[in-house]
Amino acid sequence: MPAVKPISEKKFTARELLALNLIRLRALRGFSQEALALESGLHRTFIGHVERQARNISVDNIEKIAHALQVPIAELLTSPSRATKR
Repeated sequence: MPAVKPISEKKFTARELLALNLIRLRALRGFSQEALALESGLHRTFIGHVERQARNISVDNIEKIAHALQVPIAELLTSPSRATKR
């Protein structure tokens, strides 16, 4: 059986990276999906769909989420091993 790669070595799709980082950063900020939705001007169910990788997202909406989370857009698309600790 092949060894399982640690999360830091796994290759993620952009959609996976966005979902992982969105969940992580939202939790760090203490935001519920609803609170993030209100702060970003997006719908709560849309936030949930993005976190579950069920929806594509535009650059405009990535920017709204990054602004609401007070992080650079790049942090939402950065590998977990490279993400800054906040």
